[in-house]
Amino acid sequence: MNDAWLVHGVEALKGLGLNYAFVLDAGERNAFVRGLGVTVLLCLWTIPCSLAAGVLLAGMTASGRAWLARPARAFVEVTRNTPTLVQLYCAFLVLNMLITQQLRDWGAGQNPFTPFVWVVIVVSLHKGVFHAEALRAGIEAVPATTLEAARSLGFSRRQLLVRVELPLAARFALPSLVNNLVDLVKMTAVASAIAVGDVTYEAIMIWTQRDNVLELLLLILAWFGLLTWLVSVAGRWLEQRLRMPGYGQ
Repeated sequence: MNDAWLVHGVEALKGLGLNYAFVLDAGERNAFVRGLGVTVLLCLWTIPCSLAAGVLLAGMTASGRAWLARPARAFVEVTRNTPTLVQLYCAFLVLNMLITQQLRDWGAGQNPFTPFVWVVIVVSLHKGVFHAEALRAGIEAVPATTLEAARSLGFSRRQLLVRVELPLAARFALPSLVNNLVDLVKMTAVASAIAVGDVTYEAIMIWTQRDNVLELLLLILAWFGLLTWLVSVAGRWLEQRLRMPGYGQ
């Protein structure tokens, strides 16, 4: 019955000039669905990892210690001013090769860094620097009176950063952070460049065998549109829940 429903749907879309015959092929259909799942997994990994990287970099730049702030500042400048795809190629084709060679020389076995892991690392760090910049702006927006009150309670510089500045900065920067996460979801499409089987890669594999580029691109657009919409909805919910009356709300 399900096959009959698929056939009917494919024929109906064919009447509109859209060729979705690939869904009738079990292998291609399963590969495409698997690609959808890989894209979701990339999002589930890169979102928390990028936020963690952003908090770490923001903390380092705002630490007041030159030996932490200067390397973090340099990393932010280099990372945000170079393309994500170039960074991914450098990581996968250069660093990955060097690690593999070194492990081989040590007789330590296979390289544990798979293409999927490299995508998570590169995309998380790339978007993490933008999170760090948003948090830095949030830290600078913390009222001086709030900081003075915390100092009067005997807070150290570290306690001031961890307990006061970063929590308040995250609330101030939340709209920018959500916008960064929406962009991050779209950025995961670069995974196809190193043959990670996300939805973009699987679609490319299908349309090289069939003349249905437009149809698959429409599906990719719809899928990323759904994922970014979910992130936006979650972000708006957090903004409402964590908003602070009296601070621009």
